[in-house]
Amino acid sequence: MLMNMKDILAVANANYFAVPAFNTSSNMILKGIIEASEEMQAPVIIAIHPDELSFVRASFVKSVIEEAHKATVPVCIHLDHGASIDQVMEAIQSGFTSVMIDASTRSLEDNIAICKRVAELAHAVNVSVEGELGTIGTTGPEAEAGAEEIIYTNPSNAVTFVEATGVDCLAIAIGTSHGIYPKDKKPELELNLLKEIKSKVNIPLVLHGGSANKDSEIAESVKLGINKINISSDIKDAFYKKCREVLADPVIREPNSIYPPCIKAMKEVAYQKIDLFNAKGKAKLY
Repeated sequence: MLMNMKDILAVANANYFAVPAFNTSSNMILKGIIEASEEMQAPVIIAIHPDELSFVRASFVKSVIEEAHKATVPVCIHLDHGASIDQVMEAIQSGFTSVMIDASTRSLEDNIAICKRVAELAHAVNVSVEGELGTIGTTGPEAEAGAEEIIYTNPSNAVTFVEATGVDCLAIAIGTSHGIYPKDKKPELELNLLKEIKSKVNIPLVLHGGSANKDSEIAESVKLGINKINISSDIKDAFYKKCREVLADPVIREPNSIYPPCIKAMKEVAYQKIDLFNAKGKAKLY
């Protein structure tokens, strides 16, 4: 069931759960995520970052669309961290049902102007829009792009931003970073800040950098109003760790010998995230 993100997250917002947005950069990862979501009967967002899209190319999106139509759960296809209006328009033309325009490093005025323009263009063709206010940190070169310094979302600015842009959901900065945290770096979410933002903003809120954070804090953030959580590094880490183990055997070379155990390892992570986000069984609400 192919949907846009506005419709998927409206149900999550009304029922206090978060929809996982799994970054998907290959057919193997796509297969595992769709299977895990169907087995858990959870809605899912297939997120594709521009760097991932440059590798898989727009033709991959056609495969995602086909799998979404066949799926027994709601599926959204989302451009993650679109950096320009041109990238967003290319994604819409390729069949994405949702786009993120990330102008969070720009001034508030510029961020508003860019997001407003994207919302006008996307909404005309029933594509939903995510904006970001504040900055997400980064944990290293293998992580998605992020800021060296986290700038926390200002609640008053969030109200102004949502009203002025017309975006369908808002990614906020409450202390997360993209990637897997090194051992000497312990993330801590500003949950009181989340409470304040949620009390002022009525659209669904998004948490980026959801990998490797404490389960207790993630679960609490869902209870407090986070409706979409991005997971990239955790599923990729599980998939490629198992790949390295499997490929230690110098003889095997066929996909059916290599990838099934890798997909299984990744699905275990996906199950855990779906459960943690209180999304298990929520497909019945659509």
